[in-house]
Amino acid sequence: MATTLVIRGRRVATAEGIRPASIHVSDTSITAVAAFDARPAGAALYDAGEALVMPGVVDTHVHVNQPGRTEWEGFESATDAAAAGGTTTLVDMPLNSIPATTTAEALALKRDSARGHCRIDVGFWGGVVPGNIASLATLWQMGVVGFKCFLVPSGVDEFPNVSEADLREAIPELARLDTLLIVHAELPGPIDAACCGPFAEAGGSRYQTFLESRPRAAEDEAVKLMISLSREFGARVHIVHHSSADSLVLLREAKAAGVRITAETCPHYLYFAAEEIPDGATEYKCCPPIRERENRERLWQALANGTLDMVVSDHSPCPPAMKSRDDGDFMKAWGGISSLQLRLPVMWSEALRRGHTISQLTEWLCAAPARQVGLGERKGKLAVEHDADLVIWNPESEFQVTPEMIHHRHRLTPYAGRRLRGIVQTTFLRGEKVYDGGSFSDRPAGRLLSPHGLDFI
Repeated sequence: MATTLVIRGRRVATAEGIRPASIHVSDTSITAVAAFDARPAGAALYDAGEALVMPGVVDTHVHVNQPGRTEWEGFESATDAAAAGGTTTLVDMPLNSIPATTTAEALALKRDSARGHCRIDVGFWGGVVPGNIASLATLWQMGVVGFKCFLVPSGVDEFPNVSEADLREAIPELARLDTLLIVHAELPGPIDAACCGPFAEAGGSRYQTFLESRPRAAEDEAVKLMISLSREFGARVHIVHHSSADSLVLLREAKAAGVRITAETCPHYLYFAAEEIPDGATEYKCCPPIRERENRERLWQALANGTLDMVVSDHSPCPPAMKSRDDGDFMKAWGGISSLQLRLPVMWSEALRRGHTISQLTEWLCAAPARQVGLGERKGKLAVEHDADLVIWNPESEFQVTPEMIHHRHRLTPYAGRRLRGIVQTTFLRGEKVYDGGSFSDRPAGRLLSPHGLDFI
């Protein structure tokens, strides 16, 4: 098939490292990773010069909230923000939309609401809630990438948490399907005990009050439980938004023993530290919480040594009023951080400070998330037969985060005012330029994805 587009640069993140190269595109796929000067006759040329050419970023933990709570976020605003941040694939969480994605009917409704409104490619998680075991096989056949559950209340009535007894009913079915269970891993017991402690009478505007209300033990005990269940049933389990460094040794030992368990963390756990969060600054609230500086550095070490597999945004927006900024009450505020557009520069800014490389960044933000959701043969790498998804960005350039530059539906973010390194210049989706220097393409080019090889559209 004839090459129609060549994207070349002096710094291209190939499988062999950063080097001059040209990416040859035919239709929607990469057909060659060739020498810098290789350009078939008739092919259009995009020359990135000294900017970095990298695989499009893959974000497997995004709360889009449409349908039902589109005033929180929606597919148009979320995928615009993603494209502006170099993300070419995201996977939408099953909760916060109404209905939650726990039945075939709910998945069909969500697909209908997304179709024709996505700037980038989008996949979907299904949900595990009490009583929906009979829906799991159908949801899997319909193309969800896996299933999410909560071990504590999720914050919305449509998506109740599961108990160990519920899991013991659901996990054998998930193991039979050989699909992935992703887990919000906090247990209620330690949280309930903490909320009865002496600090509970302190003002809700103190960050320390909120931090102590979600102790590390809640995560640690949940991780221990999920390791045990994964080992017992031979099931694939993934811990989402991991924040407690105290259970990293459990994860490391389980992985070394062959337990089918993986884990992610998020930019906010790797960038912020509890000691730096002002009282009343509820834009920093998320669950599990941002923990102490020493905890943050241990998460970085675990990412570097492979105990943690990837970094995803957990973009969880809401209308600003739900953040209780007027009274600064952490205990009342919605827990979630908006960061979908900023994941790449946040991670690069902190990775560079610690001596990590672009190749490591590409693994954490692109290749590992793509593999997690069964898209590793088409997403997350600059390789032949992969989708021609690329981000061209300048790792040396700095910018200050301002509300005006944010494309999320709501612009309240704890990154406001921060100086970050790494400006996204251009984003290509399957060879089509969808973002370029602050402007978007005329049409939404995103597809709705399935890990089974057949897209929804």
